[in-house]
Amino acid sequence: MRRRSLLMAAVPAGLVTLAGCGDGDSKSSKASASPSPSASSPPPPKIVEGPLPAITAGTKFGEKPTVAKGSGDPSKDLAVKTVIAGNGRTVAENDFIKANYVGQIWSSGKVFDSSYDRSPLVLQLAQGSIIDGWRYALTGKKIGSRVEIAVPPTWGYGPSGNEQAGIKGTDTLVFVIDLLDSFNTKSSAKGKEVPQTDAALPKVATNTDGSLPKVTLPKSDPPKKLVSNYVLEGDGDEVTKKQAILCQFQGLEWQGGRTFQKTYGSGRLSQFSVEQMEQVVKGLAQGVTGKKVGSRVLIVVPPDLGYGDNPPSGSGIKKGATLVFTVDILAAM
Repeated sequence: MRRRSLLMAAVPAGLVTLAGCGDGDSKSSKASASPSPSASSPPPPKIVEGPLPAITAGTKFGEKPTVAKGSGDPSKDLAVKTVIAGNGRTVAENDFIKANYVGQIWSSGKVFDSSYDRSPLVLQLAQGSIIDGWRYALTGKKIGSRVEIAVPPTWGYGPSGNEQAGIKGTDTLVFVIDLLDSFNTKSSAKGKEVPQTDAALPKVATNTDGSLPKVTLPKSDPPKKLVSNYVLEGDGDEVTKKQAILCQFQGLEWQGGRTFQKTYGSGRLSQFSVEQMEQVVKGLAQGVTGKKVGSRVLIVVPPDLGYGDNPPSGSGIKKGATLVFTVDILAAM
């Protein structure tokens, strides 16, 4: 089972469950375009350059860093330094980021978390999805950058701290973060095109601009067995059953071609656990398992691996419907 990051909130923003109705564009399911702090949230921090502890080993981008203990008193403001400047896309608030990081306590130098020991973190830079220190420090940074920050309690875990991590309510936290990639609502798979030669299957457009890929359905009867084919084949790792994925997707009914849910053009991305999805639409979970990150996949789900005779109430999906999905697998975590 993948380990949950200490930085994450209880529910990731932009989550899609595939149990809703319509095309998934309801305002209640969208991530806010420009979140503002609630009445109980602290105001934005003043950002200063230091002080920050020295990185004593693992000084190259992508290497696991070793960081010295903090010297003297930390700033009461948010200290941010770009240690290595990248030249990739600029990260914006509400983007999802893929990053490696190490986190330790200023006063003791104790490391309380490190993604270098497992796998990169993927989460959204949105209020309520991540500690505010990260949200404010990383917005505006470029992919390929290494950023060091010192986060006072106000923009970390507050006066309660984080007992699980051994963080007290008075602790300033030090992070070194390598920004590996970022994704937003205009992201799409960018893999190698794979020929679509089976006339009995839907044909999927190969546009990579983040817009909805057109699906052309055949006039023939749907297949009786699960289909999971590459449309664009990425070069990332294969998705496992124990992971969750970040994706763009659309779902259609084979009969009639009605779109019942989509993220493309909706202002949000989708995250789902493969194991949990198996309890909702088994064929979709099976269809993404083993596929490479960075791919667009066509998945045709027969009724026995979809909703069968029990489609979600209000979804408009007919009993016994064969479902067609296109899934752009942006990241796995």
